[in-house]
Amino acid sequence: MGYYVQVEPGVRIYVEDINPGGNKTILFVHGWPLSHQAYEYQFNVLPGKGYRCIAMDTRGYGKSDKPWEGYNLDRMADDVKGVIDALGLRNFTLAGHSYGGATVIRYMARHQGHGVSKLALFAAAAPSLTRRPNFPYGMPKENVTQLVNQTLNDRPNMLRGLKELFFFQNISNALGDWFFDIGLPAAGYATAKVAISFRDEELFSDLGKICVPTLILHGIHDKVCYPELAVAQKEGIPDAKLVWFEFSGHSLFYEERDKFNKELMEFIEG
Repeated sequence: MGYYVQVEPGVRIYVEDINPGGNKTILFVHGWPLSHQAYEYQFNVLPGKGYRCIAMDTRGYGKSDKPWEGYNLDRMADDVKGVIDALGLRNFTLAGHSYGGATVIRYMARHQGHGVSKLALFAAAAPSLTRRPNFPYGMPKENVTQLVNQTLNDRPNMLRGLKELFFFQNISNALGDWFFDIGLPAAGYATAKVAISFRDEELFSDLGKICVPTLILHGIHDKVCYPELAVAQKEGIPDAKLVWFEFSGHSLFYEERDKFNKELMEFIEG
């Protein structure tokens, strides 16, 4: 079931709510430059195991409204809170991939983990996706600037190139086309502005403010959010468990989907 939630005047967020009668709730936040559809291979399985799976398209992406402003971690975290409050969610698992992982970390710090009982991070873009003087492990900033420029000049070609960046395993051409199609409905300016956000923003001080059990899932071949980011998350979050995915890049939710789903369910049930 799909519906819209207003998170500020004139801005509606699209929400897909699968198995509303499920016993345990997971709110999924997708990464750049995708939509809730990226979690298809979770939605094929988890609702049948009794989970209520809620997925939002962040502003600028998928079916959500595409305002000119608001593409930073604070506003994205506030949008997540708007969805949580509108649906009255309590005692649920909050989950995020890539920039969505950064968004849910900022939510936990900015809103004191309101309503969340557990946190799940998938290849999260934290504490910094890019290299800094005190953090030499991220992607060079100039690489992200190149993505921004490609987005503003030939976004379809940029999206095509992400197949090689996101996947470690060989995938079919059809799946590559599907992945490409997920990114197309986004606004070009939203795609560029979020890239600027994950290039320039950081979450070092946010990690220690997370006060719920946290699961970190990360592919060892990730070329976007390097494995060192997962190590930093494990060290910075007080109650965190890190599970490596040996045959995955940035898209572990597809590349090792059976292991991914199993680890997520065991974490929620534990």
